[in-house]
Amino acid sequence: MEAMADVNHKKINNQLDARYEKYKGILKDLTMMNDVFMRNVFKKQECTEYVLQVIMGRKDLKVLDQVLQKDYKNLQGRSAILDCVVRDADGKQFDIEIQQDVEGASPKRARYHSGLMDMNTLNPGQDFDELPETYVIFITRDDVLGYDLPIYHIERKIKEVQADFKDEAYIIYVNSHRQDDTELGRLMRDFHCKNAGDIHSEVLAKRVYELKENQEGVDFMSREMDEIYNDGVKYGEELGRTQGVAEGEMKKAKETALTLADRGMSVSDIADIVKVNVKLVQEWLSGDRSLAK
Repeated sequence: MEAMADVNHKKINNQLDARYEKYKGILKDLTMMNDVFMRNVFKKQECTEYVLQVIMGRKDLKVLDQVLQKDYKNLQGRSAILDCVVRDADGKQFDIEIQQDVEGASPKRARYHSGLMDMNTLNPGQDFDELPETYVIFITRDDVLGYDLPIYHIERKIKEVQADFKDEAYIIYVNSHRQDDTELGRLMRDFHCKNAGDIHSEVLAKRVYELKENQEGVDFMSREMDEIYNDGVKYGEELGRTQGVAEGEMKKAKETALTLADRGMSVSDIADIVKVNVKLVQEWLSGDRSLAK
């Protein structure tokens, strides 16, 4: 029995080592447009601060605190995990979202995020006027709004007089496809760089180097990707226990597939995990929103 246990233990270790080697290969190709990688870049608060300074056009912006990957819920229990929620020295709040998928950066998604921030801000007894100024910022791979601008600022207006509504809830879309020779354009170019040496910003380059080329950082990212892989396997096993894959389950499978793809997993691995064929995963990733089997 002990010999068998040793064999199984060795087999598990070999599988883990093989996965870690694969993760190291994936890590080389990740950029800051990958949400799991960017989340780890943002763990250095000075990186978050720099990104906000550029997007907001304010060199004096100071980040007081931030929360990464927090699960916010509404009264009905519908939740959304916000990538990075920040409070600055002026009390303003920011939700920074990295979005590869157009569907994940829709105007109504931005509206929902803005509402969640408000619902999770005031304590019982506080007046509505105490709501802070808020910004939901989507940094998108593609030009979601379609006007070929590098940045879009959205705020409510009083239509009849074209005056600001002054609810102090703002939405910003940053089009990372536009990489002009401006401070914002250079930042967006940095977001697409695979190598630390190609990054313009010193603070971002240093952090990317730590995560990609420092052994401690590489090991940490490998463990993080293994956790994502194990979560995906667990989901796949649960999905496999259901009768086939009904339409509702297919929607869940698609959402999981898009998330795993954003986190650098291959099409074949995703197909294995969510229990669908490779062709369907490719259709989902190419933008086909059909739920056909």
